[in-house]
Order: sequence, then C-alpha cells, then structure tokens
Amino acid sequence: MSLFDLSGRWAIVTGANTGIGRAIAVGLAQAGADIVGVGRSGMAETEADVTAAGRRFVGVAADLATPGIAPSIIAEALAAGATPDILVNNAGIIRRADSLDFTEEDWDAVLDTNLKSAFFLCQAFARAAIAAERPAKIINIASMLSFQGGIRVPSYTAAKSGLAGITKLLANEWAARGINVNAIAPGYVETNNTSALRADAERNADILKRIPAGRWARPEDMAGAAVFLASAASDYVHGAILPVDGGWLAR
Repeated sequence: MSLFDLSGRWAIVTGANTGIGRAIAVGLAQAGADIVGVGRSGMAETEADVTAAGRRFVGVAADLATPGIAPSIIAEALAAGATPDILVNNAGIIRRADSLDFTEEDWDAVLDTNLKSAFFLCQAFARAAIAAERPAKIINIASMLSFQGGIRVPSYTAAKSGLAGITKLLANEWAARGINVNAIAPGYVETNNTSALRADAERNADILKRIPAGRWARPEDMAGAAVFLASAASDYVHGAILPVDGGWLAR
C-alpha cells in the first residue's frame, strides 16, 4: 500500500464549499478518502469533484460560530456512515480594520469561528476516535499570521496564533493516544478572504515582491500537504506547522 493512500478512510473538512477547503477535500478524495463536507452554503461543486474522483460525499450544513455545535457536527457525520479518521479544520473568516477602530463584534466573530470552533471540533472528533479505538489525523489550517503580526487584522492574527498553540498542545496530549495533530500554514492564497488585498494594486505588488515563488498560491497548492498529513507518511509527525507559502517565511 502507498504511504499516501487514503482508501477506506473518511475526512471531515470544514469550509469545504470554496477555496482551500474545497481544494483539500478534492485532493483527499483523489488520494482515496471519502469526504464529509461541512459548510454554511451549498457544496454542489465540491460534491461533484469528489464523486468524479470515485469517492462518497456527505454534506453537513452548519454555522461554526453557533455555540455548542461541534459535537452535533461530528455526530451527524458518524450517523451518515463516516468513521473518525481525518479532521481538517479549515473554515475561517477575516475582518479588516485599524486596531484603533476594531470592534468587539468583529473580534468575537473571528475568534468564535477560527479558533473556538476548531478546538471544540478537535475535542468532539478526538473523543469519537478514541471511543472507536481508531488512529486519527487532525489538520488545522493555520496562517503566516501564526508566525507574524500582519496589519489591520488583529482578531485574525490572534486566532491563527492561538490555533498554532492549540495544535502543539493537542499533539502533546494526544500523540500517545494514536492521534496526530498538525497544521498547514498557507501563504497568500487566491481566495475570497484575500480578494481585497489582490484588488489593492499597491498591496498586491508589495506582497508579490516578497514571495520567492513569484506568485500567489492557488488553493490546490495546499492539497499535497493535506494528503501528507492525513496519510501514513506522517505517522511520526506531531505538532508540526507546515508552511506552504512559496518561500515567504524564508525571505
């Protein structure tokens, strides 16, 4: 069997309707995994791509900012026939404003979706994996702002820095229980969350000058790293935060 073969495994992917989440869901399916997509909006395109790869797709409609929703998401996935093998915490939102003007509402919205929900999904998923006595993989989607400060995105920076810390903490607690917890830190990616940056000619030019690869990432650039962290190839990898950034952090 290939080290990267995910046949017979299920992956639960949040934010699977678009962008990085969709690309990761499709990449995992192409490696053999069946997919549970979790999202606020329709996931018809993701479902079409997953089924075209010959894999099953289950959609779970959920707003991750809803308090206490994590256990029900995992329960719905398992009730649909999934097994607790792989969890990808990808769903995220961003709010931009100078820190002098940043509102408490925007702070809470981002922290609730990007950090709080990710932790409690990890918890609910790990409980299910341990109860089923199955080895499992958790992949959190971090950011360059897990390492750097950024500007005008204080709640996003706080959430992604926190997610890096939680990834390491959970790896410490769960490695001996057969659960690998790691993260991918994308660089600047062409998604809805970065449309404002790409539309700003000056900011876009500044960003491109800083990326050794000379281009923004495409969502599908994250798929290979996700397959690695979901597969047997990473069985001794715990608490890693893997940058997929075109060389940004090396600059």
